[in-house]
Amino acid sequence: MGAGGWRWNDAWIFVAVVIAARLERDRALHAALPVTGASLADVLAAADFLHHSVPSRGELEESVRRLCGAELITVDDDLVEVASAGEQLWRTRPFSGLSSAVLTMQTQLNRGCRPGDGDWALSEATYQSAVREYSLRLADGR
Repeated sequence: MGAGGWRWNDAWIFVAVVIAARLERDRALHAALPVTGASLADVLAAADFLHHSVPSRGELEESVRRLCGAELITVDDDLVEVASAGEQLWRTRPFSGLSSAVLTMQTQLNRGCRPGDGDWALSEATYQSAVREYSLRLADGR
């Protein structure tokens, strides 16, 4: 655990949410669709891209709770967005590239705020649905 209470997994999930939300925003704007937030499958894809593994249900749920409780991200109907405080934290981080973004963000989280205790719960069925959706994307080459 970091000095400020944030774990590496929290930073990993936060960076994955930032990437997923930005990709979804860009996709929606390009297609002239409303921006709705990133799906859990989008977050799993970004997490896998960053760390070559998919977070477990427990890892995802715990980190999202902590990030939501700190008001860095929001989740509504399993669509995830970066909150204003999270955008500010992301924009003011030292730029390090994606190869070290998670470690850099863990340092920033520990300097910037304390983990929260959000009440978001991720059911096994919802998690498995997101894993299936992501797996189908991989199989389709998306």
